[in-house]
Amino acid sequence: MDSTSDQDDSSQDASRQDKDLPRFESVSRLEVPKGRSGKHKKFIQELLNDIQQLESNRALKIPLAELPDVKESIRAALNRATRQRGMDVATSSDAEYFYVWCVLLNRNLGRGAG
Repeated sequence: MDSTSDQDDSSQDASRQDKDLPRFESVSRLEVPKGRSGKHKKFIQELLNDIQQLESNRALKIPLAELPDVKESIRAALNRATRQRGMDVATSSDAEYFYVWCVLLNRNLGRGAG
């Protein structure tokens, strides 16, 4: 009998056994952290605070150079945070600035007082 084929069979058995074992550790769901604490958390919290203080028909004007990351990453983080809070904000940008405003405040524009 060929000894090489015996070795191949035993290595195949070992690899089959490895597939039956979990690859990752499991934990109690009570131990799983709640919420997201991304790298932009502090900046986004400050931004949300400023947005909530905006008057109607106003937008934040943030220099792109002061963003802690590229505007696409900030926009994505802001989108996640505002959805969690039920806020409706919009963003825009140009070559120098990133603009953010609360859409709900702007829906009332143009309506009469009575």
